[in-house]
Amino acid sequence: MKSKKTFIHVNQHVIRANKKHNKNDPVITVKSGKDNTYCHEVEILGPSKVIYGGNEKAILSCGARVVIETTSEVNIIKWNLGKKDMK
Repeated sequence: MKSKKTFIHVNQHVIRANKKHNKNDPVITVKSGKDNTYCHEVEILGPSKVIYGGNEKAILSCGARVVIETTSEVNIIKWNLGKKDMK
């Protein structure tokens, strides 16, 4: 059975908005199938690779051009008021 790929990328627009509005919204997106999870930290529990799609080819439909791709399990860590919560 083939493992499902998970893609992880950093949303630069959220980084800019956080800085502009003095916020701390999650900037990391973890895409697995049709599900998107937003977080501050991700731990990849196995092999992964970083892929750059180049200037003319977005890798994901959201427009991400650089992603981390893995079939390994990932731990998604969300921060709530400075505390880390494992999800």
